[in-house]
Amino acid sequence: MTPEPATESSADAPILAVCPLTGSHPYGMSRVRTPTGDPAWLATGYHLVRDLFNDVRLGRSHPTPDTAARVGAAVFFGGPMGEFETELADQKRMKTVLAPHFSIKRMREFQPRVEAMTSELIDAMLARGNSADLHTALALPLPLLVICELLGVPYEDRDRFRAWTEASGDIHDRDKALQGAAALYEYCTSLTRLKRRTPGEDVMSRLCEVPDLSDDDIAMYGMALLFAGHETSVVQIGVGVLMLLERPGLWQSLHRNPDLVPNAVDELLRACEATSVPRYARTDLEISGIHVAAGEMVLLGLNSANHDPTVFTDPDRVDLARQEGSHVTFGYGTRYCPGAPLARMEMQAAIGQLAARFPSLTLEVDPDAVAKQENVFTGGVTTLPVRW
Repeated sequence: MTPEPATESSADAPILAVCPLTGSHPYGMSRVRTPTGDPAWLATGYHLVRDLFNDVRLGRSHPTPDTAARVGAAVFFGGPMGEFETELADQKRMKTVLAPHFSIKRMREFQPRVEAMTSELIDAMLARGNSADLHTALALPLPLLVICELLGVPYEDRDRFRAWTEASGDIHDRDKALQGAAALYEYCTSLTRLKRRTPGEDVMSRLCEVPDLSDDDIAMYGMALLFAGHETSVVQIGVGVLMLLERPGLWQSLHRNPDLVPNAVDELLRACEATSVPRYARTDLEISGIHVAAGEMVLLGLNSANHDPTVFTDPDRVDLARQEGSHVTFGYGTRYCPGAPLARMEMQAAIGQLAARFPSLTLEVDPDAVAKQENVFTGGVTTLPVRW
């Protein structure tokens, strides 16, 4: 049987709230201002953004972080991160240490647990009636359950570390962001000491077995994993379901063609509004004929890259069966997110089971009335009222 068309148009999405300083061109380098008013360069276009992810002349750190341009107050992705002198070595070490715990093989082994957690949450949602807030019923608790089990974090601590991660990602309130990060670090330090005394079968315990990793190293890795390990999935599950329900034809197509789910998840990741990623020039360099001085900010325009018509036919169209190109939402090359297999697995479990069990799922409110997260740089929804 020939699969039904699984496409529908999507609205244009902004790359970043920036204001041009000089004349811009479709793909290349444009001079912009960030939401904090700082000058930066915006790199756009699929091939340029991919190349810059791998360019070692760009990094996350800055030699004088207090004077560096910022995109917001958030500790994570608001401005410089890491030590300038050791960034490249630190990045390589972190990837070497963390990647095995989130490999495709490891995630396949963990998949039955994720599917079971998803099923239990959906069962509970069904038991409460024929409507729910999908954000609080599934999109939020599923990634929290998963990351707690993977890292060995007590699930009863979820409300505390969730509050700290949200605070540390606040784009408007610097004091709140710093306080959230400090509390999260203190928590991860205590957790590290606990795992050294009473190890379990979890990632934090295994990190304690790695030679030459200090408690401070493990606590910092724990912070990164607690934040990135659940926040991205919370956002993408909610946004992905919203995108599908805004286009009922796609939801019905996914219900009738469950084999589309893995491909559909990647298409939703491509089509979503992606935040531009900040980088800093580690030295003077030239990008697309533009001189970039050492220390200047370069924003990697993920949204532009994921909607480049030279790579993606009709890029503003959500095509669940799309086979061309590969999105850069998780980065690229040496800067590819090691947690990508986990995020994909969670999205596939959530969206796949929802589409299978709720063929009549619809929004209870107009799409424009869905509450959005305005204070945290990752965005997403804060409620998602649905009925079936």
